[in-house]
Amino acid sequence: MASRAERTYLGQWWWTVDRVLLVALGAVMVSGLVLLMAGGPPVAERLGLSTFHFVNRQVFFLAPALIVLVATSFLSPRHVRRLALFIYLVSMLLVFAALQFGPEVKGAHRWLNIGSVTLQPSEFVKPAFVILAAWAFSEGSHRRDAPGTLLAIMILPATIIPLILQPDFGQTMLITIVWAGLFFVAGLHMMWMIGLAGVGGVGIIIAYTFVPHVRARVERFMDKSSGDTFQVDTALESFYQGGWLGKGPGEGTVKRILPDAHTDFIFAVTGEELGVVACMVLVLLFMLIVLRGLVLARRLEDPFCRFAATGLVLLFGIQACINMAVNVHLMPAKGMTLPFISYGGSSLISLALGMGFLIAITRKRPTAPLYDRISPLHRSDA
Repeated sequence: MASRAERTYLGQWWWTVDRVLLVALGAVMVSGLVLLMAGGPPVAERLGLSTFHFVNRQVFFLAPALIVLVATSFLSPRHVRRLALFIYLVSMLLVFAALQFGPEVKGAHRWLNIGSVTLQPSEFVKPAFVILAAWAFSEGSHRRDAPGTLLAIMILPATIIPLILQPDFGQTMLITIVWAGLFFVAGLHMMWMIGLAGVGGVGIIIAYTFVPHVRARVERFMDKSSGDTFQVDTALESFYQGGWLGKGPGEGTVKRILPDAHTDFIFAVTGEELGVVACMVLVLLFMLIVLRGLVLARRLEDPFCRFAATGLVLLFGIQACINMAVNVHLMPAKGMTLPFISYGGSSLISLALGMGFLIAITRKRPTAPLYDRISPLHRSDA
C-alpha cells in the first residue's frame, strides 16, 4: 500500500483517484469474464470454434484495456483534452476508411480488418467526442469571446453523419442523447432544448420512413407478427426459464439457440443461469458506477471537468440501459454491447479509455487559485 507521504507518481495516483469507482469498475470487468464463460461457449461451438474461444479472446483484449484505463487515469485534464482530440481525428478517419474499404456485415460497413484483429472505429469516437463536446461547452460557458457553443453544436452533425452512412443508428442515438445531456448540463436556454428535441424527432421519422432496416426493427418491436422476432423471444424465454435464482452456472439450455448470447444478449444468459436476482445485482453495480460518477462530477469546480465527467457517466450508463432494455423487450434491437460484460475488443478498450478519462478528471487536485500559482514542473498531475 502506498503511503500518503510518498511522492512517486504511483503514490500520488493511489491517494487521488476515487477508489470506490475503481473497485466497482474492477467488479464489472471480473463479472464480464464470468458471464462470458456462460454465454460464449454455445456460440463458439455453433461456429465451429474452440469452446472457450470468445473467453480467451476477451482475456487477450482485457490486458491492453487495463493498461489503457490505468495509463489514461494518470493524465491531467489538459492532456485528456489533447489525447481526446487526437483519438477523435484518427477514429473519424478510420470511420471513413471503414465506409470505403470495410467488409459488409449485415448490410453495414462499421469494421476494419487489421491483420487478425477486427476494429470498430466508432467505438473510439464516443469517449473522445464526449471530451471534445464538454471542452467546447465549457469554453462557451465562461468565455464569451470563444465560439465554444457553436463548436459544440457543429461537432454533433460532423460526428453522427458518417455513422448514419455506415449505417449505425444505435451509436448515433447514443451519442446524440449524451450530447443533449451535456447541452442541458451546460445550462443553455430551454428553447434550444425544445428545438433540438424537435429536430431529433424529425430525424427519427426520416429514418423510419426511408431506412428499411430501422423501419423493420421498429415494426417488429411494436407488432411481433410483422417479422422475425426470434432473438427477442428467445431472450425473454431465458428470463422465464431462469426464474429468480437461475438454473445454475453452465446449466442453461435456451442460450444454446440464442444467436448473440455472447454480445447483445449476454444479459439474458445471465438471467437464465443465475436468475433475476443476479441481474438485479448487476444493475445495482452499474447504478453504483453511474451515481458515484455523478456525485464526483457535482463536486468538481472546473466546468470542463464537470461536463466531461457527466458526459462520460451518461455514455456508460445509457449504453448499459439500452442493452438491458433490448434484452427485456423495452426497446427495439440496437446492437449495443453491455459495458465490460459483452464480448468485443473494440468495445472493451473504448470503455476502458472512457473510464480512464473519468478517473483522470475526477482525481483530487489542488483548488484552482493555488493550482494556478504552482509551476507546471511541480504540479502533481503534470
